[in-house]
Amino acid sequence: MNSKTSLKMCLLTVLILLISMVGSANADYIFGTPTNLGPTVNSVSNDQGPSISADGLSLYFSDHENAPYRPGGYGRSDIWVTTRQTKDDPWGVPINLGPIVNSSVEDEHPSISVDGLSLYFGSTRTGGSGYHDLWVTTRETKDSPWSTPVNLGLTVNSEYSDWDPDISTDGLSLYISDYLSPRPGGHGGWDIYVTTRETVSDPWGSPVNLGPIINSSEHEASPDISADGLTLFIVSTRSGGLGGGDLWMARRKTQDADWEQPINLGPMVNKSGFDAMPNISSDGHTLYFSSERPGGSGNADLWQVSIEPILDINGDGIVDSADMCIMIDHWGTDEVLCDIGPTPLGDGIVDVQDLIVLAEHLFEEVSDPTLAAHWPLDETEGMFAADSAGDNDAFVVGCAAWQPGSGQVDGALQLDGISGCAIAGPVLNPAYGPFSIFAWIKGGAPGQVIVSQQATANWLAADAEGNLMTELKSSDQLADPLFSETVITDGQWHRIGLVWDGSNRKLYVDSIVVAEDTQPGLEGSQMGLYIGVDKNYAPGTFFSGLIDDIRIYNRAVKP
Repeated sequence: MNSKTSLKMCLLTVLILLISMVGSANADYIFGTPTNLGPTVNSVSNDQGPSISADGLSLYFSDHENAPYRPGGYGRSDIWVTTRQTKDDPWGVPINLGPIVNSSVEDEHPSISVDGLSLYFGSTRTGGSGYHDLWVTTRETKDSPWSTPVNLGLTVNSEYSDWDPDISTDGLSLYISDYLSPRPGGHGGWDIYVTTRETVSDPWGSPVNLGPIINSSEHEASPDISADGLTLFIVSTRSGGLGGGDLWMARRKTQDADWEQPINLGPMVNKSGFDAMPNISSDGHTLYFSSERPGGSGNADLWQVSIEPILDINGDGIVDSADMCIMIDHWGTDEVLCDIGPTPLGDGIVDVQDLIVLAEHLFEEVSDPTLAAHWPLDETEGMFAADSAGDNDAFVVGCAAWQPGSGQVDGALQLDGISGCAIAGPVLNPAYGPFSIFAWIKGGAPGQVIVSQQATANWLAADAEGNLMTELKSSDQLADPLFSETVITDGQWHRIGLVWDGSNRKLYVDSIVVAEDTQPGLEGSQMGLYIGVDKNYAPGTFFSGLIDDIRIYNRAVKP
């Protein structure tokens, strides 16, 4: 029996032994490249507010009120549906829902129920409580016509503008946002609320503001709740974004738990324009949204982006027993990297579902798209340290010498502590979401720096006692650097690292967490990096020793 077969048999044994164990967690994941839904679906109008059916075969959306209008409509904004036979087929030509659902004014931002029999939307038609109200239309079967829309009433609607309904999978929670004229008692411009009911036959209760974690002093809108109710996607203009409006997501451990701090979906999804109106598929593999980015048919188009679980938990380029052991070691804990099944966003439990997903990919070598930069430092000559993950080669200056075969992983770069260092361009903005940086070092002295962001913060450094520390922190003036009590300047090889998961800073030495704390966010910067000297290129901070294999990831990594 070969080693692969033995390991798979061991895995099956583990599955059986641990099948009764449970714990709460959330998945870690990566986004693919966003793709436009194409000219069949999109038009010269503003196409917005996508809502994908539970089976993934119908996509409801609306064209916006600004001209030019999509031909064949009944008002300034109409609701449409495009369908396909299977998930592998292309979308068909959109069909207008007709004059029963659509009126001569604005009808927009639909949300289809899980059974496909109720469609919630916003409208400025007459018969409402304010300028813009929430309505629902129903049908007896998926082949039946839609009924005359019913206003959700004075309990849900206000005298202000109520928009963006999103119905939960169980039909017991309806997330909404105010707009243009916000409700009193909010936290900023536009806020997100939720109204609930005990059963689908009961009336909706009064909307409750989601509070200052979800809502900021800026604008929050377009809520979208995942099928398990544990992930909330929103659009926000809060600080830390990339454009006029960005897509963010917040998580909670259970449906009764508080929401955690929202995380920006990052530059793969968000661009400099307006990205809005997210809608996650029921299987958690696809996020639909509207965007003004280039490459579309109109002013705003419908786009989609894939979501895939991260299988290479420790970032070593292969899915193997080391990743499986990390998952087992964190069984029943709140480790965000290990809940990868049955959907990429996880199901809140690190259990057999996650091990099954991992087992399906055992011994696969993976190209990690989250590896933002990798300097192996294996050169034998020259003035550049190649970035094997991209094109951000570092320029080596001063008294620095290549040491082939003397590194912890092949070669290394030796710096003299006086003038030797390397200079690289920007890799990532710490404010944009989770990231990790790891490096091997040998030598150094107290007060010296391994990696810094120019004019911003020392990411990895030795404090006055030679212990690992980081200056990277939130923009709050009261925030402090994070210090450990673990010496890294003792002349031994150490793999040091900083991991930011969107809420927590963690410092690692030789795969052990040596310091951690919680931050509301990290201070942003677009500056480049110094390798082997502090952020200000100051004398006395140059590193004296060997540096090897620097890796920076756009995600939290578990070493």
